[in-house]
Amino acid sequence: MPDPVIILGSGLAGYAVARELRKLDPQIPIMMVSADHGGFYSKPMLSNALTTGKTADSILNGDADKMASQLNIKIQAQVRVTAIDKSERTIMLENGERLSYSQLVLALGADQICLPLDGNGVDEILTVNDLDDYRHFREVLEGKKQISIIGAGLIGCEFANDLAGAGFEVNVLDISNQPLGRLLPSEAGQFIQKKLEAVGVTFHFSSTAKSVDKVDGRMCVTLDSGQVLAADLVLSSVGLRSRTQLAKDAGLTVNRGIVVNQLLQTSAENIFAIGDCAEVKGKVLPFVMPITHAGRALAATLSGNPTPVHYPAMPVMVKTSACQTVVSPPDSDVSGTWQVETSQEGVKALFQDADGNLLGYALLGAAVKEKMALTPQLPPVLK
Repeated sequence: MPDPVIILGSGLAGYAVARELRKLDPQIPIMMVSADHGGFYSKPMLSNALTTGKTADSILNGDADKMASQLNIKIQAQVRVTAIDKSERTIMLENGERLSYSQLVLALGADQICLPLDGNGVDEILTVNDLDDYRHFREVLEGKKQISIIGAGLIGCEFANDLAGAGFEVNVLDISNQPLGRLLPSEAGQFIQKKLEAVGVTFHFSSTAKSVDKVDGRMCVTLDSGQVLAADLVLSSVGLRSRTQLAKDAGLTVNRGIVVNQLLQTSAENIFAIGDCAEVKGKVLPFVMPITHAGRALAATLSGNPTPVHYPAMPVMVKTSACQTVVSPPDSDVSGTWQVETSQEGVKALFQDADGNLLGYALLGAAVKEKMALTPQLPPVLK
């Protein structure tokens, strides 16, 4: 039997490749190696599971055994890979076993960024980056009332909305001066801020956490202003960092992510990368739609039909039920200005160049209904 295609990682990216490759080739041997349980679930569901009535168990669509049977693949769960030998086309497992591959797919994901904070409570700051993290979060959340969230980006706002909607008192702090500071113009940021405040979220902007201490069983977050936020639980959500160390140790080219071309091929001929760990033409895109497009293209390439990935415009729905929001942020290296229309019902913000071409948008509240008309006007993310 030929060596299998080995996929490292069992997140959305890993399973996207496995599903699409199996559709194209019913016989090709596929092995998935996962550092966790290896089951399939939708990670985006974690940040609004409270108000949608989901538990960690109900979020899981299928365990490793079910998925292995369904896709006719082998899954090695709870196994860590310690090294890649690209010349020998092998991976080394932590138990010393070597596995040979025909082609290797790195779907390693990303880690939550942890801020360098002082205080005796730092080790008890929680992050939610996968289903096991979420299970622990829900267990610790039981009986709590006051929650502090570090970070008012997309995931921080989604968790704030979810927790407030479930009756928790929520404080959110961020170095920016508004929610979703990297995605929204100021008028839109103010609009979603008021909507989240109306459901019980309190924001502390232009602030950084200096220390987190545990005092008499409670957490105390000290800000750079000297203000102290008392909490029963502290959740950090300040961004993601691609997992690149395994690739770097193997001599692959890495930057912010594992550097790949439009075939998702790394600097080694038979090694590919996809999802949160991959940097495609300078872009790291940690969202569902890029993974979907990349999964289809990479599966075709792995099956013998080299297919470059192309990304169309891919708006992102922000899961804040207090304020419907969809954003398609402009590329960071393009020039233009925001044209903003505001009303009590919503915000329509269009990012246009000097010729009036639409390069991005942010739609909030009632303006969300214009998504279908505006999206075809956007340029592709990657041609």
